[in-house]
Amino acid sequence: MIGSRPRNGNSGRLWRAAGVVVAGATALFLGGCAQIYYATIGSADSAHNLEVHHGIVFDAAHDLALDVYAPHAAVDAPVVVFFYGGSWEGGRRRWYRYVGETLASHGVVAVIPAYRKFPDVRFPAFMDDAANATKWAFANAGQYGGDPKRVFVMGHSAGGHIAALLACDKRYLAKAGLAPQDLAGMIGLAGAYAFLPWEDDEADIFGDDPKGRYDSQPINFVDGDEPPMLLLQGLDDDEVPPSNAEVMAERAQAMDGTAVLKLYPDLDHGALLLAPARAHDGAAPVLHDTLAFIAHPPERLAQLKGTP
Repeated sequence: MIGSRPRNGNSGRLWRAAGVVVAGATALFLGGCAQIYYATIGSADSAHNLEVHHGIVFDAAHDLALDVYAPHAAVDAPVVVFFYGGSWEGGRRRWYRYVGETLASHGVVAVIPAYRKFPDVRFPAFMDDAANATKWAFANAGQYGGDPKRVFVMGHSAGGHIAALLACDKRYLAKAGLAPQDLAGMIGLAGAYAFLPWEDDEADIFGDDPKGRYDSQPINFVDGDEPPMLLLQGLDDDEVPPSNAEVMAERAQAMDGTAVLKLYPDLDHGALLLAPARAHDGAAPVLHDTLAFIAHPPERLAQLKGTP
């Protein structure tokens, strides 16, 4: 069994798909049992009235595919591209079927792509994969009832880091012919936005030099011109401490950007990820807050700058 290890300061060891201890009644994830465990999780409405499309190739050169979960007969539904976590080293898109089902059962077209991981690649290769998956969503979401004018990026832990960099560092979407302003918003669940100093493999993943340390941190690229951000964070998280979301929100607001910060007492790193699928059990209102943001993302404060 591989357990999680708390980190100090403003950084936190990100949740590995190989194993994380989730406190209380949530779950104990083991590397060999992860696929079985995730297969038992379903949305409140299961997969009824959903259209599911597995294994759609969006990058043949790197053998990368994605899954689409759509409401039945959807028309102009919002679209969420969800990036799963795993310390940029682990995780598989099929484990997050419950995320796709949950979102789709509430009227959202969910796109869950794979991306390359360490040690096969290093940063920023997986960012290019994420940008290409997002490009695919813009170009193809309409085929599944999605509205290309309402595409959000979302992620948990390392996936939240990826979503945040797409929204804040213009270089990645630019390679795909897009801009952060094309996004309707970014939703981060316990994302890593300011996680120096390095621990474990992070120096190898990002490059232990000034460029790697700077470019890896989403907070360094917040300039007020990013799309609205929803930052969701459990206060009991000792994997990615709440300070990541708090300083990210503070920076966005200081730069006349828009960041909505939601802090949940008694919720840890894994429980935050599972909360949407457990909403019917009275879990924290993670799903409610996410859907409310998707339905009515706040306007960028930057758009109002200088307006009487």
